[in-house]
Amino acid sequence: MATKNQTFTAYFNYIDCITLTLNIVNACSHSGQCDNDVKMCMQLPEIISQLNKIGSHQLIKELQQYGAWDMDELQDHQANLERILWIAANNIQDEMIIED
Repeated sequence: MATKNQTFTAYFNYIDCITLTLNIVNACSHSGQCDNDVKMCMQLPEIISQLNKIGSHQLIKELQQYGAWDMDELQDHQANLERILWIAANNIQDEMIIED
C-alpha cells in the first residue's frame, strides 16, 4: 500500500517527467472539479521547481497530443502548466489502479 509521502512519476513524450507525492496525486485527481486543488498544489515548492523547467513550446507539443485544447487555448502557459499537473496526477492515479 502506498504512503502519503511516497512519490510516483508521470512520463511524457515532449517534456521531462513529473514526480508527485501520493497526497498531491489524490488532491489533483479525484471526482468532480480539480481546478482549485491543482492551483493550490502549483504553489508547492516541489511542484514549482519541476514546472519551472518546462518550456512553453514543448508543453504545447505535449498537450496537443490530447486534442482537448485548440491553439488559442494553448497560448496560456500558466493554464498549460495546470493542465499538465492535472494530467500527471491522473496518469499516476490510473497506473496505481492498474497495478493494484
